[in-house]
Amino acid sequence: MTDPRIVPTDPALPVAEPEVFDPLRLCIFATIALLGWLLGPIALVFFAGLGVVGYSKARRAGLLKSKCLLGDTRIVLAYLGLLGILGAAALVIGFGPWELT
Repeated sequence: MTDPRIVPTDPALPVAEPEVFDPLRLCIFATIALLGWLLGPIALVFFAGLGVVGYSKARRAGLLKSKCLLGDTRIVLAYLGLLGILGAAALVIGFGPWELT
């Protein structure tokens, strides 16, 4: 007698393999951290500007809630704008971890 909880499968049907987690984001984060380490405020200004442009386009297209931890796209835009301003100020007047001694 077979177990009634076991569902028979058709051997002719392909069995879907479970997806394996690809930690691509971790590689991307490490690359961005490397660029930040090498380029300092230049990288900060670039990536913050890139983020502002991307989120501005997405907001105009209707995105109101982001997967970003901050949530609301207006808050994300303000955060990225602030980072860009801080990076530009660090380039111009040399403060923070990029201060030249």
